[in-house]
Amino acid sequence: MTTAQITRAEDAFLIHTYRKFPIALVRGEGSYVWDANGKRYLDLYGGHAVTLLGHCPPKVVAAIQRQAARLLFYSNVVYSDVRARAAALLADVAPEGLGNIFFCNSGTEAVETALKIARKATGRQRIIAMEGDFHGRTLGSLATTWNPAYRAPYQAVLPDTHFVPFGDLDATGRALEAHEGAAAVIVEPIQSISGMVQAPAAYYQGLRARCDQAGALLIFDEVQTGIGRTGTFSVAEQYDVVPDIITLAKSLGSGIPVGATLVSDALASGVQYGDQGSTFGGGMLAMAAVEATLQTILDENLMSRAAVIHRAVAAIAAPHVQAVRGRGCLIGLDFGRPCVPVLSALREKGVLAGGSGDPHVMRLMPPLITTDAALDAFAEALHEAAQKP
Repeated sequence: MTTAQITRAEDAFLIHTYRKFPIALVRGEGSYVWDANGKRYLDLYGGHAVTLLGHCPPKVVAAIQRQAARLLFYSNVVYSDVRARAAALLADVAPEGLGNIFFCNSGTEAVETALKIARKATGRQRIIAMEGDFHGRTLGSLATTWNPAYRAPYQAVLPDTHFVPFGDLDATGRALEAHEGAAAVIVEPIQSISGMVQAPAAYYQGLRARCDQAGALLIFDEVQTGIGRTGTFSVAEQYDVVPDIITLAKSLGSGIPVGATLVSDALASGVQYGDQGSTFGGGMLAMAAVEATLQTILDENLMSRAAVIHRAVAAIAAPHVQAVRGRGCLIGLDFGRPCVPVLSALREKGVLAGGSGDPHVMRLMPPLITTDAALDAFAEALHEAAQKP
């Protein structure tokens, strides 16, 4: 199919989701993707921070192929060897005390699970969320997603949520003391869609202390920051904080849909049979992808590459931007002016990047396998693209 044929077919049969890039991708390998016309792109966007190992990582592809030939699927009503291995490996790399796992299919499901567990464990219903956060689009997680445009049509049926300014500990403390308390505070430790906004480590440590004082749980939504993208498996490790619950997805399966909720030992002991469930969560193909993804990251020591790539991108971007935000391979470039012309110019030059809720901030989510040669190519393209008015 040509690009025009693919575009017409999608537009004819799919309901609107995103405003799409004007390209149709048909193949990927490593840091690169190719469109239906044969043009190659350096992919520094990764399909919304998903392809942490690049496209079609060989060990993950091989694991999926082997599993597909053995047993394509059975629900988690039975035990599974590949699920057992994936769970053991994930528990081993998770922060200490958070090795209790619920597998699902997406980030929003992982957040829904976290919110359910928090409400049952505390007996409270109210959730405190942060202005600027994004946690998903299903009703429970949507209630904690800040963008009013997403929430407004469904406000009447959304669960009780109170928003406070991100980075404001005093406001969070007041919210925790109000009414009859809160079940949990949920935070996106680096607010990706908002423009890679983050706070000092003391803020996250303060959240931990305030939650402990109020008897509320602390949930870190690490759907984008997790799996080593920022240089450690969980960005919470860099803040010296242990949340009660961590949610994961995006990079966890290298592109195979999968999410996970990591729960503390104390909370896990209170989860009963029937509290959670998912037909496809923990399916064999997803578990093969999770196991191979984690094993590759560990075997090749790829988390250490995150800081190297961040420093390189910061140096490349320095002459063109006002600030470099984020950590590791979760990067925001603040141009101090609308970045859409730069994004369009980069795409013309064969580089894919993304925008954000801040029109001045371009987002880059490069894979951990990004080479020095690929970074050199980005530097050349950015130098020319940044000249666009």
